[in-house]
Amino acid sequence: MDIEQKQAEHIDHFVKQGSSQKGSSLAKVIVDATSHPSLFAFSEILAVPNVLELEGTEHSVYLDLLRMFAEGTWSDYKSNAGHLPPLVPNQVLKLKQLSVLTLAETNKVLPYDVLMQELDVTNVRELEDFLINECMYVGIVRGKLDQLRRCFEVQFAAGRDLRPGQLGSMIKTLSNWLTTSDNLLISIQEKIKWADTKSELDKKHRKEIEEKVDELKKSLSSKADVDFRGHEEIYSEPGGVMDYDEDRSRPKRRRHPFA
Repeated sequence: MDIEQKQAEHIDHFVKQGSSQKGSSLAKVIVDATSHPSLFAFSEILAVPNVLELEGTEHSVYLDLLRMFAEGTWSDYKSNAGHLPPLVPNQVLKLKQLSVLTLAETNKVLPYDVLMQELDVTNVRELEDFLINECMYVGIVRGKLDQLRRCFEVQFAAGRDLRPGQLGSMIKTLSNWLTTSDNLLISIQEKIKWADTKSELDKKHRKEIEEKVDELKKSLSSKADVDFRGHEEIYSEPGGVMDYDEDRSRPKRRRHPFA
């Protein structure tokens, strides 16, 4: 089962839980969702009416916490820790994993120094263990650890929830991609048209050559026929050439010996 399918199942479970709970029970659902080891998307849970109703209540900090997991990073949490509930170890791990995904959105080569600062890791061994055991084995990223260059080369990273303002940037990126694709399609169509035209010219040229060859063959055949008939007429003229059988039928004259 791939990570997308797992996500869909977990999201569906917590959406149902959030739709049936209120108050402190709903706060517990949020803690469970943000602690779940295989859940990395939270926008659908945020959209549940019961969850949104936490705004302005004594449990509103759990709504803010859920938003932090949907949009923020470990550094963001540390900056706002005084206004948010304390995290359990699984939540800390989850926010650090999400932080790696956020960094991978804009950079495919992540320097170890940047990662260690973002994740509060003190040495390279600890960082590499985290990337291997908590990120790559989990399936949220794939890549190569380059100890010589001290960086993580990202080959794949799971997507996070869209954050405020990110939709406009994504639409712009997709629009640019569409324009590039249209230009590429036009270029391909022009090359196909050029190839078709060249093919037709080649066919026409080949046909002209074949016609010339046929004409030359006919000309040579006609000339050979004329030459053959000329020779035939020469051999058939009276006295032109003595028939071999006639020559053999004539009596031979005897020579008289000299006296």
